Amino acid sequence: MVKTPVIESEKLNNKFNCRFFIKAETLQRTGSFKIRGACNMIANLTESEKQKGIVAFSSGNHAQGVAAAARIFKIKATIVMPSDAPRSKLRNTKKDGANVILYERSVGNRVEIAKKIVAETGAILIPPYDERDIISGQGTLGIEFIDQIKSLGISELDYLLAPCSGGGMIAGCAIAFNSLSPNTLIYAVEPEGYDDTTLSLKAGRRIKIKMQKKSLCDALLIETPGENTFKINKKLLSGGLTVTDYETAIAMRTAYHEFKIIVEPGGAVALAAALTGKLPFRKKQIGVICSGGNVDLNTYTDMIFRAYAI
Repeated sequence: MVKTPVIESEKLNNKFNCRFFIKAETLQRTGSFKIRGACNMIANLTESEKQKGIVAFSSGNHAQGVAAAARIFKIKATIVMPSDAPRSKLRNTKKDGANVILYERSVGNRVEIAKKIVAETGAILIPPYDERDIISGQGTLGIEFIDQIKSLGISELDYLLAPCSGGGMIAGCAIAFNSLSPNTLIYAVEPEGYDDTTLSLKAGRRIKIKMQKKSLCDALLIETPGENTFKINKKLLSGGLTVTDYETAIAMRTAYHEFKIIVEPGGAVALAAALTGKLPFRKKQIGVICSGGNVDLNTYTDMIFRAYAI
């Protein structure tokens, strides 16, 4: 893993009369934060468990993180991925030596496929978010972010915005911030139509949504928050925000022009929420996690062109 940078844009800070601090996990090994949790969980396996190999299911970023972590620890990895996963994510997962098994989203169940492999081979399941070692591994992002902010002479952020799918990354970060920066208000950000965490936070219980509307944020498409992650997020998060594909496209364009980073749609939603002023940011200091940059060229150019179609 690498210590990813925190970057700013003086132009944007002046425009919005606040300070945006971008945590660029797009520059992490494998292009997203997911390798943090994967490495932490695999590191905590016993030697006999490692010899059995590991199994994971993912649309891409977790797949790549697990495959890379397995390569680091020199163990066998099998990854269950949807056939419509971004080509770059499929290619990179295979490149790190993982055995990839494809399934159709409309008829297949990735969890059941993975469990069958575990039953047949004895391999260890590395879940994408709802497991203690995964959550704590993702939480290293939060600890790192806090340290970097304090090195800039800032005691605490006013807000932290982070993309949210199953909730593992934001849960780990929330634990870190609750301990080291307790006055920071933390918000989960999701694509419009996939706001299961936002709805669940409002209801005070896990809500399962119907996944009908299409979204380009492939990394964030999930029906309900994780059971363990929601227990944490229910206590520590201030709320949830949603953004449209168009707002996400604007954020991707802004990341390219102002921060010189390429961010995938799912990784750009927190920046989208920040740029659209969904919270009172004036004269505040806002931390924004850009969680991943694994996007196919065609999807990326389509989103950028969409952002210019004003």
